[in-house]
Amino acid sequence: MKKIFKLISALALSGVCAAASAQAYPNRPIRLIIGFTPGGAADFSGRTAADALSKVLGQPVVVENKPGAGSSLAAEFVARNSAPDGYTILIASPSSISVNPALSPKQSHSVQNLVPITKITNAPLILAVSPNLGINSVADLVATAKKSPGKFNYASSGNGSAPHLGGVYFNRTADIDMQHIPFKGGAQAVQSVIAGDVQVTFGTPPSVLPFIKANRMRGLAVSTPQRSPFAPDLPGMAESGYPQFNFGFWYGFFAPPGTPPDIVKKLFDATTVAMQRPEVKTALAREATEVALSASPEEFSAFLREDSKLWVKLVKDSGATVD
Repeated sequence: MKKIFKLISALALSGVCAAASAQAYPNRPIRLIIGFTPGGAADFSGRTAADALSKVLGQPVVVENKPGAGSSLAAEFVARNSAPDGYTILIASPSSISVNPALSPKQSHSVQNLVPITKITNAPLILAVSPNLGINSVADLVATAKKSPGKFNYASSGNGSAPHLGGVYFNRTADIDMQHIPFKGGAQAVQSVIAGDVQVTFGTPPSVLPFIKANRMRGLAVSTPQRSPFAPDLPGMAESGYPQFNFGFWYGFFAPPGTPPDIVKKLFDATTVAMQRPEVKTALAREATEVALSASPEEFSAFLREDSKLWVKLVKDSGATVD
């Protein structure tokens, strides 16, 4: 009986300690892992969210960039090597969660065990070209690419990224043959177009809009059928002659597998408050990105199950592969 009593007491004490630990969370800085280099959409959205989240949680949220393999390295790091204690979280897009596991099934198990917290943003891609090409519209781009099949290149932030698959999808839609050139992040991809080394990119808004406004790149269209209120000067794909083309991307927060539900809930609640701060919405709107929050972690999980079907089908249909 004494042994049973001691066991019950130990279990009760463990439960009390766990509850106290959850109540104390967070009591030290939190790391936000970003799978791309500074300067791209993930970095901008992540840093904007991290600053606001720090204010809500009362602890620093420190951004750590881990670029490479189309954001796979960051996702694998959080999924396999991070403690499930709420002090390491990941900002990820469909690339990390759906596309890369489809391209490389070996990583599917660990990455797809990440714990969804909430979606945070939605945005279109922007089709942009080097200003020295004399291309001023989507029609110009398609006509020029058809005259030189296989000689036009498009830059992306990595294999499996939204800009990569946006280019694959556009190749098929417009019946052209632009070649894919992957980089480690959106900033490098954009610089390659500015320098004229690569002709085209389906860039994320934070990556390309500043250069379009500075006349260092030429924006041709947004990747959705209609114009975006955040980039009203750019036509949509329907206006550009391709009404069937509809392609965008989102970012969301994820925790390592096994993170306790009460900590996930605290992160969800804090993120919901942080992302609705006026300065966050204003900052993201300047980059043609809107705040888009899930109703709950469970709703985000259900969204991911459906969304993944689209991306996985696109990967299979496109024949995209990992280098």
